[in-house]
Amino acid sequence: MFRKYCLLAAALRLGLGGVSMADSGLANMTRLERLPFLKDHIQVHYEGSIDKQGGNADWDWQLYQAGDEWVLFDVEGPGCVYNFVQHRYPDSEEPVFRFYFDGAAEPQFEIRPSEFGKKAPFVEPLAAIYQGPYDNGRGPIWVIRSFVPMPFRTSCWVTSSVRLEGFDRALGHGGWGHITYHTYPTADGVETFTADMDVSELAALWERTGRDPKPTDGNETETGSRSVAPGASCVIYDRRGTESIASIHLNVLRCTRPQRKDLRIRIWWDDESEPSVDLPLGAFFGNEFGVTDTRYLLLGSTKIGDFYSYFPMPYWESARIEVVNEGPERTADLSWRIARRPTDAMAYPKDQCGYFRASAYYPETLVTPGRDTTIGEVSGRGHVVGGLVTGTSENEQYVSCEGDVRIYFDGIGTPQIESDGSESWACYGWGFPRQSETNPTSGYDRQTGPLCAFSMLRLCTGDWYPFQRGARFDIEAGGANDWPMRHSGCFYYYGVDAPGLELTDEVDVGDAGSEQAHDYTVEGQTWEGELVARYEDDVSTEATDTGRAFTGASAFTVRIRPDNDGVRLRRRSDQQFGRQRARVYVDGEEVVERAWYFADRNPHRRWLDDEFQIPASYTRGKDAIRIRIEFAPRDYVPPADPAAAETFPVAPAWTEFRYWVYS
Repeated sequence: MFRKYCLLAAALRLGLGGVSMADSGLANMTRLERLPFLKDHIQVHYEGSIDKQGGNADWDWQLYQAGDEWVLFDVEGPGCVYNFVQHRYPDSEEPVFRFYFDGAAEPQFEIRPSEFGKKAPFVEPLAAIYQGPYDNGRGPIWVIRSFVPMPFRTSCWVTSSVRLEGFDRALGHGGWGHITYHTYPTADGVETFTADMDVSELAALWERTGRDPKPTDGNETETGSRSVAPGASCVIYDRRGTESIASIHLNVLRCTRPQRKDLRIRIWWDDESEPSVDLPLGAFFGNEFGVTDTRYLLLGSTKIGDFYSYFPMPYWESARIEVVNEGPERTADLSWRIARRPTDAMAYPKDQCGYFRASAYYPETLVTPGRDTTIGEVSGRGHVVGGLVTGTSENEQYVSCEGDVRIYFDGIGTPQIESDGSESWACYGWGFPRQSETNPTSGYDRQTGPLCAFSMLRLCTGDWYPFQRGARFDIEAGGANDWPMRHSGCFYYYGVDAPGLELTDEVDVGDAGSEQAHDYTVEGQTWEGELVARYEDDVSTEATDTGRAFTGASAFTVRIRPDNDGVRLRRRSDQQFGRQRARVYVDGEEVVERAWYFADRNPHRRWLDDEFQIPASYTRGKDAIRIRIEFAPRDYVPPADPAAAETFPVAPAWTEFRYWVYS
């Protein structure tokens, strides 16, 4: 039996840097009116099957073997699993997925693929099985998905009783999948998942898709209608004051697909000179085609021209919404119903919340061979709450939505959100072979015929993507950006212009001047030199840096802001070997909330940027801190298969090439 390496319970630290109960677990997913609140101390990550050589061979998912189990997920510190997806042939050997929380030696929860949607709390619509078609013998395949939140205070391991590998149905394969999760700087307010967790409120909320999932008592409504001539605009909302928009309903009589692009919706908040939202109607409401009805928890549209958005949108001085007709024909009647919520019903403190915004619309553009498509890029501070990607091609062979999603935050070189094919990011499979599929938080509309196309939406109602300096959303086309597709789309987010992190120092390991300036020392060094390597992105150019490896410790002094609310360390390292782990000390005091640990590895794309959050209780009021990084490997559990020891080698040392220090 696989036994979890037991950690000492982390001491809880109150104050700044903790996570509010309202922004974690079930409370986070049921209180959608809180979406505008900024998520400053929360980070989002992905663990799953990606092609380690940068292509799209994404079907193997395991970190290492421990005993007779295959470890899929291994994280230390407080956090929450929000999305679990696994692709499996129903006639292949059925695995048992086991979840270990907070250092437990025995699993607190077990589930098989066939039990998704049935075994509490993994019940529909929060968890389900999507079964793909026969697809000329490739299928059928199950896509197992869950959005049940699973918080943990000190650690989480997820294992499989079967090695998840391969894509060949005849060989009983079916291995690809992923976990999307949040990490928190402290465990304050976090309650660890239990199998008897009551998800009835959240399930009932998801069952009401198509109606406002937020409280509506006290809402006030404005309505109107008119037609819009070519080149003209129509103001549908114009108010001054402090309040929020609770919902936007539009109807465009006999709305055509061209009108979903020709009609644009523009939104200005608080007298800004440029709109926070400037999108075609189809993109704003999550479906650029309108071939079939698509109804999600916060967005929806029908093929006859009904549209809704339930994203809460606060403003503090003014709000203005226009519909602009950029097409050649006058619209038939445009009608609207907009609900606003007064502050006495729901207050949004301006210093704690962001504006609802969208990245600039990326118009339909042919893929550049060898390069990812950047769907959107923004700067400032906020959190992504949804993304829309549309793909078109004149050849149905090239419109299966193949290609990895890669999302970056705050200038970090390693993607923090990836995917084993973009359809898996939306929790489906086989490149969207059916006309349309939706669930409350993700789905797609598909068009066939002379023009083959899909329009895919993924909402982040719980696993939103926080950023402090900016966000960039990229998508691959085909196996290695080698398919002649056209992409369009955008992403939705809450944000403000000012960044939430300031780069206050940088340590260039291996550079004598930088090491001297930061009083850098190292103990137990095992290697020093230069490495030429690549990141896990689409760019094939190599980067060169100098660094060190050690089995002892390194230490350095860095500058921080005295008014800091915690510090974030970013490290460039060599991830040739996995499971690098270290304890972190600040001015001689150990950060007990977590060790610095990254379980994955990549012997092909060896550069890794990963980060460590230091809670404010260690740094508040200081303008400089002395950091000590002490190599601390975990106990080794021999695999049942001796060959796995070579396939998944344990880190022989801690590697470091550069540290960036953010306050």
